[in-house]
Amino acid sequence: MAQTKKIIITVFLALMASNTDLLWSKKSIEWFLPIKVDNRQSWEKVRLTSIGRFGIKRKARPSIPAHLHTGVDLKRPNDNYVNEPIFPVAKGKVISLRDDGPYAQIIIEHILEDSSLIWTVYEHVAGIKVRLGEFVNPYRPIARFMSRDELEKYGWQFDHVHFEIMKVKPKPLNTDRKRPYRYYGTYSLECYNRLDLKKRYYDPKKFFYLKWNQ
Repeated sequence: MAQTKKIIITVFLALMASNTDLLWSKKSIEWFLPIKVDNRQSWEKVRLTSIGRFGIKRKARPSIPAHLHTGVDLKRPNDNYVNEPIFPVAKGKVISLRDDGPYAQIIIEHILEDSSLIWTVYEHVAGIKVRLGEFVNPYRPIARFMSRDELEKYGWQFDHVHFEIMKVKPKPLNTDRKRPYRYYGTYSLECYNRLDLKKRYYDPKKFFYLKWNQ
């Protein structure tokens, strides 16, 4: 449980990280990121898109059925459209990569202190800096937010990072020539009701409050 607590705070604020103003937690220096906020444990510092809350219903669209939102969509923290970094939540191992467009994705597996596992997902990323099988930590970016040029190409609806915390192992996928390192996928389009959602995902906001602010 102690290690679970250590990873929570960076879930939301790591994506708001800056390379300046180093502020380190006394509880666990190795787990925390340099961030540029007054209160590291404040959910109010997190900005979501208008349809970025966990569990809201997403309408059906061509080839995609209606489903519940399985993560949170975090807005870009600064007006930096060149190299705004994205950091991993905690130490972990990269088990799947996809870098073929606006749905570029990184999946990281984390081992908790009680030997249980969780998986974090970062989607709509660009400039991926990690390799399959690489061990990562919160000190070093794994990717960045999309640049202006990329958003002009793919659409400004991707001006955020979709973040998930999975309770169950991602589903295995067959790789292909276009996506040779995409070994796993999420259940983001397969949660049609609350039972599906609860079975597979943590609500990031509740996870933050219940696991950290005890």
